[in-house]
Amino acid sequence: MSERALAGLRVLDFTRVLAGPMCTMMLADLGAEVIKVERPRLGDDTRHWGPPWAGEMSAYFASVNRNKKSITLDLRTDAGVEIAKSLARESHIVVENFKVGQMAQYGLDYENLQTENPAIVYCSITGFGQTGPYAERAGYDYVVQGMSGLMSITGAHEGMPHKVGVAISDVIAGLFAHGAILAALRHAEQTGQGQHIDISLLDTQIAALVNIASNVLVSGKDAGRFGNQHANIVPYQTFEAQDKAFVLAVGNDKQFRLLAHLIQRPELARDDRFAGNPARVKNREALVDILAEVFEDKSAREWVELLTDAGIPCGEINTVQEALGMEHVVARNLVHEMMLSSRTPLKLVRSPLKMSATPPEIRSAPPALGADTDVVLGEILGMSEETIAGLRSDGVV
Repeated sequence: MSERALAGLRVLDFTRVLAGPMCTMMLADLGAEVIKVERPRLGDDTRHWGPPWAGEMSAYFASVNRNKKSITLDLRTDAGVEIAKSLARESHIVVENFKVGQMAQYGLDYENLQTENPAIVYCSITGFGQTGPYAERAGYDYVVQGMSGLMSITGAHEGMPHKVGVAISDVIAGLFAHGAILAALRHAEQTGQGQHIDISLLDTQIAALVNIASNVLVSGKDAGRFGNQHANIVPYQTFEAQDKAFVLAVGNDKQFRLLAHLIQRPELARDDRFAGNPARVKNREALVDILAEVFEDKSAREWVELLTDAGIPCGEINTVQEALGMEHVVARNLVHEMMLSSRTPLKLVRSPLKMSATPPEIRSAPPALGADTDVVLGEILGMSEETIAGLRSDGVV
């Protein structure tokens, strides 16, 4: 068994849907014990978001909930809240994505929990953060993609704004939350002082606009949609070959000179309109028209092979199924197959982190709802079988 970077850490996970569960799954992959707290009978909303299904488990839920223990707990009951507080005292990290103020109503907010566990690292993930005029709004990925400006720069120049095909604002928030938690944890281990982390989908999505936001701040001009083109680099876009489109990403002038020679048009690299990238951006349409005609002569695969051999970045446009089956993806061992407790086979995408000493692992399948309630309450809180049975009959767990 390999070393686990976060072995010995316990995470109390009050999250559901995508941003929070992705964050806590990353912690679990690195060895943390993650206890996922779910509503009795219903559980995480995404347990019901199928098809497709792996047995009785939705593919959506399976994507971000491996390596976790599931317990059921009704936080609307006093007994449920007391159990949650007891588990928080025995944990290093709490992650929640309830509406602003909801955890405080339960007495499970940072201010309450840190009184008995001063080193607790407490992360709240919401649509718009804990403060500000929009704090009370419900936060959904799609809404944030629109409000953040992301949709305004996605899609064809003349067409409608488009969302990204995956819930990217949720994913980005989960990634930022993961990094912040690890930083706060290091501080807590050094000082004994925990802290409250306020992660907002809107904040993190705007931060993820990176160079686009910087362009707007520096120029004072709003960003536009460039479709499959790049605002600052030319040629850096899709082109239609004989059979289908492919991506060409010429990142510097040397690569453009290589391209000009490859397509037997070396004069393009000497043309003042195209010799340097700023000139190519200015004369984008003229150059793209020339290249578009050239690329119609061969198949996408032929162009990709020729361009790759010449050291020019490019790639075919794959479907998701094609991408998962690529020889490189297979060689990188990115797909993992395991069995659910129902003996149903399940394929998952592994963690992309490649770490030489403490690699992430898939140790257990996404859990059935409440599968670990008895074990967690018995082993961590010392409850007897009779006590747990009583809680179950009362609807607390």
